[in-house]
Amino acid sequence: MFSVLEPYHLFADPMRYYNAMLEDIEAARHYILIETYRIGNDVVGVRFKDALIKKAKAGLEIKVLVDAWGGAAVSNGFFDELTKLGAEVRFFEKIKFNSDIFTRGHRRNHRKLLIIDDEITYIGSSNLTEYNMNWRESVLRIKNELTLVFKKIFKQDFGIYNKYVFVKANYLRLVKHHGFEILRDMPSITRQRIMRRYIHMIQHARQKVEIVTPYFLPGYKLRKALMDASQRGVEVKIIIPKRSDVNLVDILRNKYLGQLHKAGIRFMLYMPHNLHAKLMLIDESSFSIGSPNFDYRSFRYMYEIILAGNEPAISTQVQQHIQTTIENCEMFDYGQWERRSLINKFFEWLLLPFRHLL
Repeated sequence: MFSVLEPYHLFADPMRYYNAMLEDIEAARHYILIETYRIGNDVVGVRFKDALIKKAKAGLEIKVLVDAWGGAAVSNGFFDELTKLGAEVRFFEKIKFNSDIFTRGHRRNHRKLLIIDDEITYIGSSNLTEYNMNWRESVLRIKNELTLVFKKIFKQDFGIYNKYVFVKANYLRLVKHHGFEILRDMPSITRQRIMRRYIHMIQHARQKVEIVTPYFLPGYKLRKALMDASQRGVEVKIIIPKRSDVNLVDILRNKYLGQLHKAGIRFMLYMPHNLHAKLMLIDESSFSIGSPNFDYRSFRYMYEIILAGNEPAISTQVQQHIQTTIENCEMFDYGQWERRSLINKFFEWLLLPFRHLL
């Protein structure tokens, strides 16, 4: 069924891309590499584990990299049968409850990749959990030579999973391949390569900026780039969930919405369930798809990855994804925002000092 989805197919529905992934795993002949922030000890996680066990019994190379914080639910025995069959499972930067927990412990690997047989890559927003089955996501299936590039990136991540000190420059190099660019971030207050790329894309927009994100807490430079774009006549549209799964972020983001709305930026609030997709589209041609949220935490403290480019076969699908999302949105109501309660304003102020960690 999914063999016809080549070379690019953008998924939004978790059930469809889970089925596509499992079908591709079933057809794998040589190796399967998985990198994810979270895999659940639930129906979805068990389905993937069982599929990997079957392929391990067939002699395939299996490597799994799960963030230690996000993967806490599967850290005790979940993968035992798989590892006994020769698969390698690693947990990225296990939490150490010591004086370093506040400087190191919250720096998590948020990247999501599935790589199969030098042929197929999945990259996007979704974890492997039942928790997000009703969410709207963004997962791109790629079937071409880009997979070789992602394979190399995965192996770099797999190699540094527990290293406290390493040469970051070796793992932050911009990767260019046939018109695509792969950008990676690691925890840094100053580098923030993905944020800088977003600012560059916004600054060079001529007609339209469209952003889809579950969590919207942009820093000053991003806010300024968005407002400057709007003031020079660019249509700036930001799609966020009306209610995400992180209530504290929803409270704090409200502090920014009024100011940005007055600057001409239009917010669309996704209604049905949580919106967890992470997309940017500039002038309906230049796109970004990957793992980062549009917030301080992703840009400063997380290991993130994006694929950027101008491939029409992808940008057209990103535009379709955004348009369908908007059809299920309501407009931000500035008058209602102005009338929000004093208690809401108080909590916005109270949470502001913690905006980098939410």
